[in-house]
Amino acid sequence: MDAKTAILARAREAISRSQQGRPVREIPRNYLREGAHAPGSEPVVADMIEKLEDYSAEVIRAPKDAAILDAIDELLGAAKSVVVPAGLPQAYKEAAARGGRSVREDSRQEPIPTLELDRIEAVLTCSRVGISMSGTICLDGEPDQGRRAISLVPDKHVVVLERETIMPTVPQAVDVLGQHPTRPTTWIAGGSATSDIELVRVNGVHGPRNLGVVIAH
Repeated sequence: MDAKTAILARAREAISRSQQGRPVREIPRNYLREGAHAPGSEPVVADMIEKLEDYSAEVIRAPKDAAILDAIDELLGAAKSVVVPAGLPQAYKEAAARGGRSVREDSRQEPIPTLELDRIEAVLTCSRVGISMSGTICLDGEPDQGRRAISLVPDKHVVVLERETIMPTVPQAVDVLGQHPTRPTTWIAGGSATSDIELVRVNGVHGPRNLGVVIAH
């Protein structure tokens, strides 16, 4: 037994002992579970855009046609290199390659080494669900979203968010993610930033400094 396994086993044992004989208390569920408007409705999308822009994200609304591809190209901007998950739609990969950008595919089977990933300027992924209340976008590691590493290392992240997947509240989004509880999730609310040190804002601490979102409708 390695040290990690031994520590976790002792922690589980201690928690089990501490709970013996205690009454089971029902967890209150009196918080807001549903918004006033339906997922993907115009008020929900407008709220999502407002929150994203408040986080300094670039947002483009695009019909589900060639406009999505143009939006991807626009948001990738001057990036010369892009990493994409292997399961990303082929048309999106081709849009990422416009203007002579180099595009590399990443997958669990053939991951790009971290040091090489660090030299790639941008990443393009799809998403699973959005939350308009908080301006959050959730990824769940499926082939069109890829490994967590590719959404954390490059400096710019461009995400394609389907309009109908934008939920008004966190519980509604969790219900979607809860359909596949074993998938690893990454929650994104704007570009990475912190003000922990002397209240000075620093961008790019825990992930990409720049976020671009294509809302496909």
